[in-house]
Amino acid sequence: MSWYEAIILGILQGITEFLPISSSAHLFIVSQFFGWTDPGAAFTAVSQIGTELAVIVYFWRDITRIVSTWSRSLRNPVLRKELDARMGWYVIVGTIPVAALGFLLADQIETTARNLYLVASTLIFFGVLLGIADRYGRKIKSIEKLKLPDAVAFGLGQALALIPGVSRSGATITTGLALGFNRVAATRYAFLLAIPAVLGSGFYEATKISDQQNVAWGQTILATVIAFFVGLVVISWLLRWLTTRTYTPFVIYRVGLGIVVLLLLATGVLSP
Repeated sequence: MSWYEAIILGILQGITEFLPISSSAHLFIVSQFFGWTDPGAAFTAVSQIGTELAVIVYFWRDITRIVSTWSRSLRNPVLRKELDARMGWYVIVGTIPVAALGFLLADQIETTARNLYLVASTLIFFGVLLGIADRYGRKIKSIEKLKLPDAVAFGLGQALALIPGVSRSGATITTGLALGFNRVAATRYAFLLAIPAVLGSGFYEATKISDQQNVAWGQTILATVIAFFVGLVVISWLLRWLTTRTYTPFVIYRVGLGIVVLLLLATGVLSP
């Protein structure tokens, strides 16, 4: 991987991680389109550390409050009814499905799942699901209405993002909208829920970087730093956007991109 590729992929990671359009799909598609070597699951996972650090910086007050209240609630039963204490448990419970399936399906995720036919299909299918949930979901629940069954459902939605093209934020946001949460609540919780899973995956995959012939640590670190700064801007923009707008533009983009990729595969411009 060249330094130029690392810069482009870092920018791409920062833009697409929080938008419901799948960062892993974009890194894979762009690399294939320009004839670059596939950066691989390890590079993708490590560069996502940058975007998750952006989440931690942006939501640091919320995260500090949640961690503090949750830890104190272990000793003080009175605090266990507080939303922040419950939120700590909800994030833990919601992380279990993706952690378990990620461990069990690690080989498939890094090999057979990295196929452009699959990526294009999931872009379209889950884009349509996002559109349906955004159009017909009641969108009346705030984050304060979150309960344990909701956390489990969010976690199962996040686990679907192990399939390239699904989108971690897209799957969890779709789940939240289907459960009746408003757009901002579903998106904020999706961002918080991703932190343990992405950081865990990123640090685990970091141990494999040295084994990758086409990826070096220098380029990976550069892409991760770029993803952090770009991600900060995207988080702020998206949460403001959602106060008055819908997810329709992202749905159209996902479906359109999926169709274009399928056409490029059919004409031989791209190979699976």
